[in-house]
Amino acid sequence: IFFGDDAFGVEVAAALLRRTMPEGVRVVDFGIRSYDLAYAIMDGYDATILVDAVPRGEAPGTLFLIEPDAAASDDAEPVDAHSMNPLRVLQMVHSLGGEPARLYLVGCEPAVLESDDIGLSPAVSDAMPRAIEMIESLLGELLHEPENVGAQRAPA
Repeated sequence: IFFGDDAFGVEVAAALLRRTMPEGVRVVDFGIRSYDLAYAIMDGYDATILVDAVPRGEAPGTLFLIEPDAAASDDAEPVDAHSMNPLRVLQMVHSLGGEPARLYLVGCEPAVLESDDIGLSPAVSDAMPRAIEMIESLLGELLHEPENVGAQRAPA
């Protein structure tokens, strides 16, 4: 169980699991299991879409579609198996000899990360349907128009 807006990725994954996904698409909630995610990224998928709360100084509920820079992960702090951070996971993938295929991060600016309350803030909860639309649109591009993927994406 995640508290506050730290549950954004978990909640989006739960919503996606209630939908019918296209053939070949797998939705998994890894929670804080960074080692499991690192090994899954190395399983030969054509693309991986991570979903997480991403503080970037914008208004709460702002969504981002980021292509993490795999090279930036080399400078990341040591990996903590009890937390989840996309750059740390990429660092772990590299340390295990892997190289991720296309990697995307759908992030949401949190309002409250550390909280004693279970549940998303109103701004982040309101962003969930847009995040799901963003993911479904990206999946459509990845499955049907691979030559256009990444044309208008901002690096992390």
